[in-house]
Amino acid sequence: MCNLCRRSFMRGAAALGAAAAGGFVSPLSAQTSGGARLPARGEFTIHGAYVMTMDPALGDIAGGAVHVRNGEIVAVGTDVAGGGERIDGADMIVMPGLIDTHWHMWNTLYRSFSGDKPEEGYFPTVARFGQQMQPDDVYASTRLSAAEAINSGMTFVHSWCHNVRSTRHAEADVRALADTGIRARHSCGWPQGMPDTEQAPQAPLESLAKDWKSWSNEGLIQLGMAWRGQFRGGPIKPEIYQAEFDNARKLGVPVTVHAGSAKKAVGQIELLHKAKLMGKDVQLIHALSASEAELDMIKDTGASVSVSPGTELRIGFGYPQISEMLAKDIPLGISVDTSALTGSSNLFAVLKLARDSENARALSETRMSARKALELGTIMGARSMGIDDKVGSLKSGKRADLIAISTDALNMGVVTDPAHLVLEATGPENVDTVVVDGRILKRGGKLTALDPHKVVADARKALAGVRERTKWR
Repeated sequence: MCNLCRRSFMRGAAALGAAAAGGFVSPLSAQTSGGARLPARGEFTIHGAYVMTMDPALGDIAGGAVHVRNGEIVAVGTDVAGGGERIDGADMIVMPGLIDTHWHMWNTLYRSFSGDKPEEGYFPTVARFGQQMQPDDVYASTRLSAAEAINSGMTFVHSWCHNVRSTRHAEADVRALADTGIRARHSCGWPQGMPDTEQAPQAPLESLAKDWKSWSNEGLIQLGMAWRGQFRGGPIKPEIYQAEFDNARKLGVPVTVHAGSAKKAVGQIELLHKAKLMGKDVQLIHALSASEAELDMIKDTGASVSVSPGTELRIGFGYPQISEMLAKDIPLGISVDTSALTGSSNLFAVLKLARDSENARALSETRMSARKALELGTIMGARSMGIDDKVGSLKSGKRADLIAISTDALNMGVVTDPAHLVLEATGPENVDTVVVDGRILKRGGKLTALDPHKVVADARKALAGVRERTKWR
């Protein structure tokens, strides 16, 4: 982006940010600790829908029904009497909500801001602006991300917060997640710009862990550590990385780390394995450089992996090894990663890209099926985050995290194969209804608990403030 274009854009952001809209109150609402309003859990039954349960025993159910009461799925099938409000599912595809497994939600303020010159790339951009972010900026950015997630059909997000500049910054990220009502994990990281010769501050994570129940939004939000690992710009000393890792284990929180992020990052996963820094509580991000032996190490330790084809291809890291990991039954999920690189955070599009990249690598139209790609975005993603006992498929006893996709729009018109249609044609505008833990957060194509105009205006105002503090004219 040219300097003139960037200056014009930033001036416009400042002006629009100053005109933030007023608040929005939803009916039938319950107030959260952050002052937001969320719809109450109730009872409803969706009738007459095409239900993609993503459960191997139940499969797809044409003309199916889903009965939800107090946040729980009571019944799924064709012979469901149901109860509560009756919702017409005609011309709808009902399926589990999508699961994002790694997203730097704090930097969505910088959407599409990675330019075409090295000095305007992702890493220098987020480092420069991240150092000027206040807690309110983090809140505005994460709330924007979560609102977009809900609008796009995501019901779980992993907020990979590697710009925790203080305890208040971490709390702001968690509050934003709670105030939107989304299911999530907050992984507490380090501040941008901090030298890798220094240990990441542990006070924010320890403070949250000490009183996590009061922050977790009735258990909807999990706590984890976003760990720098053994490498960033270069090697990190053992006395630094080991102390951070040990603290996470002491606190009993899962660890997530970028490892083998680019094809050239050879041997990083083996070094983690040799240092006994992998396990079922560890999630590896990207793992593009993993050798056959390293994939076996991941499998043997029970670690999970998150890949993000949209950013990995955009930034030039290489192709994810999705088929190789699936062949070894490694718990695998798909992620948005960062809107600064990809712009849109439509996870349907990322899943489609995952399928297409696998087919391109194999020079085959049928290497990966549409159904498998959707499994990566639902039940398999839930498994990789350790929540597949609660969500990721639609069956009796699970929590009610689901979406209804309308097939009435021009881009969805005529239904051939439902799995292909969902993967290849669905956009956020086709997501009619989103339910998280029994709360209807989107209905009739509109968010029920958030005012999009205020969310966007607050984010613009936050960006304008960051611009001013960085002295970017």
